[in-house]
Order: sequence, then structure tokens, then C-alpha cells
Amino acid sequence: MRKLVYYVAVSLDGYIAGPDGEADFYPLGADMAEWINERYPESVPGHIREQAGIAPDVPNRHWDTLIMGRGTYEPALSAGIASPYPHMKQYVVSTTLGGIAEPEIELVRTDPVELVRRLKKEEGKDIWLCGGGTLAGALLEEIDQLIFKSYPVLAGAGVPVLGGVFRPTRFAPVRRQEFGNGAQVSWFDRI
Repeated sequence: MRKLVYYVAVSLDGYIAGPDGEADFYPLGADMAEWINERYPESVPGHIREQAGIAPDVPNRHWDTLIMGRGTYEPALSAGIASPYPHMKQYVVSTTLGGIAEPEIELVRTDPVELVRRLKKEEGKDIWLCGGGTLAGALLEEIDQLIFKSYPVLAGAGVPVLGGVFRPTRFAPVRRQEFGNGAQVSWFDRI
């Protein structure tokens, strides 16, 4: 069965983006960028893959499907990028978005838990929960693995890694990769 993997950048104080969706404050070192491009090439948006040195024929290694909330999707849309990850099946969960004209993206107005449960039963690679915090909170019971790209920076305010109600949920650390600028990637599996 497929897993739902929440792979996301996070500040030391638990924010995945600034108050207006900013993510450019994360200090991404060259060694970490190279590591991400090699191990998680599908996480690199389509419009910058060539610039990042990812060949067009590089296959998805871990995920072939992604789910994101409106707040994660809108920055790309505002920049004129209607399909940020054309190399994957994309779902945008929103009850307020008017519509999506891009045929590669499916707008989901219903319960995201039902969507994830259906997707987990289908054949394919795992499912990337791309963001954001409110959607992650709604899907907490369905998250099988966390992969946090932790950066040595305090944001002070913004979009929390997880929004919603108080629901302590245990995960076990299984691996960590450190980088030259103090950033690290940590893997946690649901207990």
C-alpha cells in the first residue's frame, strides 16, 4: 500500500513558510541542493529542473502523486506557473479556489482524508504531501512518514508545520542527514 509522506522544509521554530507564504529565507547550501536534486528529483518544480541540473528523463524516485493546499499552490499560480509539478499527478485541496484551468491538476473540494485513503489503495509510488500546515493537520491520521528539511533559522511567525487541533501523534526517528550549513534532513515513521 502507498504511503503518505509529509516532506517539507521547516524552521527551528516550526514554520514551513512566512506569514505571506515566503520560503526564500531558508539557507539552502550547495551540498544540500545537490543532495535533494539527486535523491528527491521529483520535489524540484518543473520550471526549474533544468536550471537545477535535472535531466528531463530523470524518473521520479519516491512519489508520483502530490497533494497540496491552496496556500502552497497559489504562489506558483501567481507567478504564471499553472502546473508546478507536471511530472506528477497533482491534487489541490481547496473549498475556496474558484477553479483550476490546468487539466494536469485536480481540484479537490471534498474531504482530503477520503482522497488520501483512495489514493493509498491505488497502484503507484508513494504520495507526497507537499503542504501546507492546515492540510497536514487535516491529514494527520493518514501521514505515514515525515521528512523534515530543518534549516538553522528562526522565522518568528508564519505557517506552522501543522495546523489544527491538539492531537499528539508519535513518530520514531529513523535517519538523519546533516549538511555543511547546519541544515539537516530527518526521517520519522509513524509508530
